[in-house]
Amino acid sequence: MRFIKKYLMLFIGIGVLLLGIIVFFMAQHTSELESGNLKKWLSASNERRTTAVRVVNASDENVELIVACVNKMAILPDSGEFMVSDAVRLCSMGIQLKENN
Repeated sequence: MRFIKKYLMLFIGIGVLLLGIIVFFMAQHTSELESGNLKKWLSASNERRTTAVRVVNASDENVELIVACVNKMAILPDSGEFMVSDAVRLCSMGIQLKENN
């Protein structure tokens, strides 16, 4: 009987450990949009897009305009590997340049 209890506890422990590892990697897989590429941008919801723009820009200025700009960049051919944070910075810099002229 001890033999069965011992191995049952071992299997339960291994199962809990595997479950914890799976949950950890699933949480890592759904990483932040701002550290991803434009392929992830296209599949993200509008709410996640605006949140990513606010995080990268660290402000609420021109959020909708930047989201529209990055949307246009994301649909360009061969732009899927471009980083979202770089695209947001590029769009915000372009908006600032346009405002200053």
